[in-house]
Amino acid sequence: MPETTAPSRLGGTALTLAYDGRTVAEDLSVAIPDRSFTVIVGPNACGKSTLLRALSRLLKPKAGTVVLDGTDIATLPTKQVARIVGLLPQTSIAPDGITVADLVSRGRHPHQGLLRQWSRQDEQIVAESMAATGVTDLADRAVDELSGGQRQRVWTAMVLAQQTPLLLLDEPTTYLDIAHQVDILDLCARLHEDEGRTLVAVLHDLNQAARYATHLIVLCDGRVAACGRPEEIVTAELVHQVFGLTCRVIEDPESGTPLVVPGARRRSGA
Repeated sequence: MPETTAPSRLGGTALTLAYDGRTVAEDLSVAIPDRSFTVIVGPNACGKSTLLRALSRLLKPKAGTVVLDGTDIATLPTKQVARIVGLLPQTSIAPDGITVADLVSRGRHPHQGLLRQWSRQDEQIVAESMAATGVTDLADRAVDELSGGQRQRVWTAMVLAQQTPLLLLDEPTTYLDIAHQVDILDLCARLHEDEGRTLVAVLHDLNQAARYATHLIVLCDGRVAACGRPEEIVTAELVHQVFGLTCRVIEDPESGTPLVVPGARRRSGA
């Protein structure tokens, strides 16, 4: 895997984050290494999605600063941010009746302007994004008629069509069966490895995070419990500390990355 020692284009300093009137993090600082595949993990309600929303400027911190390319992200024009940072939120609502092709095409809007209208290149990028996520055959279907898994892949295609150097993905494998989960994570890995994009994803599955991440951020109670390469930080002690789970951490026989094996349940009568 590529090294993640590059400087950070995106990060937050001394952040206080609140959601629905509840403070979920105070004095939280993170740095996303450039050209990394960073995965954020942690228990439920520890602030993972809230942090991602703050990094994308979707949520304004109560205190602290989110910095993009050395500048407070709050001071940058919206369209400029949209050309650099793409976001797949945890829940997305499509306009009534919009087709898959039309929704994916909206990913090209940040690149439009008075001097640049829809082009053949835009058309090609939309087609490639749909093909990469396996939704080409759904192009003429209404988004609100699709299954949860199909909609998730369509929204992912829209974010890909935005063609930003930074991609933020909040639980991109939600609603997907195991085969499509692997497809999406493999796609993310290719975007990172082949195109040099910086990805930040929130995942629930620690083993998937350890397999795909080049940089792992482990949150607990609104603070960073550990960060670094998965093979350097994922230990049985850390998993117990953060998740309260007794386990063994062994080498994944397929990828060589850390594999968390929960302790055996004591059977009745044993």
